[in-house]
Amino acid sequence: MLTLVTGAAGFIGSHLVDRLLADGHDVIGVDDMSSGANVRSGVELWEMDVADPALAERAAARRPEVVFHLAAQVSVRVSVGDPLGDARTNVVGTANVLEAARAGGARKVVFTSSCAVYGVPDALPVPPDAELRPASPYAASKVAGEVYAGMYRQLHGIDFTTLTLANVYGPRQTPEGEAGVVSIFTDALLAGRPTRVFGDGTQTRDYVYVGDVVDAFARAAGEAGGGLRLNVGTGLQTTDRELHALVAEAAGAPDDPEFAPPRLGDLPAMAVDPRRTGEALGWKPAVGLPEGLAETVAWARERNTPRT
Repeated sequence: MLTLVTGAAGFIGSHLVDRLLADGHDVIGVDDMSSGANVRSGVELWEMDVADPALAERAAARRPEVVFHLAAQVSVRVSVGDPLGDARTNVVGTANVLEAARAGGARKVVFTSSCAVYGVPDALPVPPDAELRPASPYAASKVAGEVYAGMYRQLHGIDFTTLTLANVYGPRQTPEGEAGVVSIFTDALLAGRPTRVFGDGTQTRDYVYVGDVVDAFARAAGEAGGGLRLNVGTGLQTTDRELHALVAEAAGAPDDPEFAPPRLGDLPAMAVDPRRTGEALGWKPAVGLPEGLAETVAWARERNTPRT
């Protein structure tokens, strides 16, 4: 199967490319190389902006069967400071990818969303049919992308599945995004630098390992999950203080963070309910947080070791 992956050189996208290649698929990668450099061998790379109208012409010539759309501006804070830039990448870019899928005769688009779309939830873990309450331009752009995907399904018959991701972590992660705290803690603790926890450390998040996430993407490429929003997370809450302790243990470093005032706009708690994803795709998370953090720290340690 010929697949097209936007954001193919990024954190999650590069892992997805690895999985698709291992499964025997052909991969076209689309990336502007602005925030990732994980270019995999065996990939036909189109170095271009996801909002470039030329994408549709190139897709029409190559005709990918499934399009995985991961390219995005992922920072809530950046979106607040530059909502127009966020909308250009995440709304116009998504519309452009959907048009490329239409032009190329794609059977399905797998769209990447974020648990940020739920805002402050009424209950945890959040079910996938919960009310959407976007509280930032980033979250609003993800809601808009899902609406566009549904519209293209009705108008042009292109199937889609929305995967609403919890806080993804793992090797190749950068500090941007909601789960970037894992990368921040890891790099600081390995280097012996001070670490900082905002607030009293009781804020919670749902951390899901990148290998489990790409398994959900691979499963969503088929007919299962058509037209659905599916949560990809563990349903478990981990406090910031607990996370620091786990990363410190994996790094063999002191568990002694500094505490800073809470940041304006940070959600007090988040976790997503993945049960519908299990029912639709036969998916469930397989990697526990201690195991995943050990893999992440090992990768970071090797990356930061000077070559001789």
